[in-house]
Amino acid sequence: MPKNKSHKGLAKRIKVTKSGKIRFGRPHSRHLKSNKDGAQIQSYRKKRFARSGDIRALSKLLFRPLLSQQQSEVREAQRETAVAG
Repeated sequence: MPKNKSHKGLAKRIKVTKSGKIRFGRPHSRHLKSNKDGAQIQSYRKKRFARSGDIRALSKLLFRPLLSQQQSEVREAQRETAVAG
């Protein structure tokens, strides 16, 4: 059987956090900023987390289970209720 290899182009553009969320830089932030206002340019500096609709495709490319930000928040809330209850 051949080995599963992760998509190297995707692996270079994202960071998988310890909890399994995907973090990446915002698109359209490299150049052509003269026609954009300052608030929009400032928002490009912040990193984003992958949404739940993208997780299935990204996990197939990386051959590992991943979490969206929403899924991570739900799991954390479940842990807190389990600890409290």
